Amino acid sequence: MKAPAAPPSVSATRWLAAGSLLGLIALGLAWELWLAPLRPGGSWLALKVLPLAIPLAGILKNRMYTYRWVSLLVWLYFTEGVVRAWSDVDGTSRVLALAEVLLCLVLFAACAWHVRLRLRHAKSHSLEGAAP
Repeated sequence: MKAPAAPPSVSATRWLAAGSLLGLIALGLAWELWLAPLRPGGSWLALKVLPLAIPLAGILKNRMYTYRWVSLLVWLYFTEGVVRAWSDVDGTSRVLALAEVLLCLVLFAACAWHVRLRLRHAKSHSLEGAAP
């Protein structure tokens, strides 16, 4: 017997998480290589996006464990965004830092909401199967 399909909200949170994760990766690379690098011509700080590339496959494969640990990892990038928005002198860098903060909040909310919805969906279907 095939498991019932998940509600559309679960799929929406999955794609929201994947989109915001890809957005963070793109923003980090563009920021440190072209838009407002620490040194002209780009900097090695662009490597900070490598840890974000690791969970991308797990998010796309819809692995629950990945959503859980990404919701913790994202706070490192949130902290960087807040610190740079507060302390950077360059206006472009501040705007990019605020964009990073926004993407982090979206990613966290999408991951947390996704896990909650999937657990609720699994629980409701396990209770249906247990009924006589």
